[in-house]
Amino acid sequence: MSDRWSTGRIASFSDGVFAIAITLLILDVAVPASAFDHLWKGIAHQWPSYLAYVTSFVTIGGLWMAHHAIFRRLQYADATVMRLNLLFLMAVSFLPFPTGLMAEAIRDTEAERAAVVFYGLTLLVISVLLRVLWEAILRRPDLLDPDMSVDEVKENSRASTPNIGFYVAVIALALLLPKVAVFGYLVIAIAAVWRARGDDPQRHRLARSV
Repeated sequence: MSDRWSTGRIASFSDGVFAIAITLLILDVAVPASAFDHLWKGIAHQWPSYLAYVTSFVTIGGLWMAHHAIFRRLQYADATVMRLNLLFLMAVSFLPFPTGLMAEAIRDTEAERAAVVFYGLTLLVISVLLRVLWEAILRRPDLLDPDMSVDEVKENSRASTPNIGFYVAVIALALLLPKVAVFGYLVIAIAAVWRARGDDPQRHRLARSV
């Protein structure tokens, strides 16, 4: 059909975007030359950059695992999936900007609240787009790999998508306790990586035998 694309090049392009976004995060981690006279102190003083880097690295890693789970279960993509995937990748590639902003502003009591909330809003948008991408696929079961069932895809989408409600709660927390909220984002990211699921070979063998 004319509205179907093979997923191979889509996955390769997406992997490239993820790789660039996750690499850009480290560019915001640096010790200023003025701190070289007391280098160990200068290194320790950059803890907000390390925290922001780890949080975003784990977040993007979890998003990549979820994205892999999506396209591993697809045989084809349609125009809607293609467009939603581009929007999702655009949001992911934007993440290094609020990451650097949060790392710079976290010591400034006037700016840290806005920076941490802005960072959380970015994560919320990414999570919503990922959920919408899953839902678009669930509405087109004919795009799925023949070995995959809709129930299996629903189960995986619930397991691999960060909980939108958690992001809303942590953003609200950021209005009162910005530094604590940053650790909240990190916990959500770790949970997403921990809950990510691969394929079930036994289930696939059963599907082929039916």
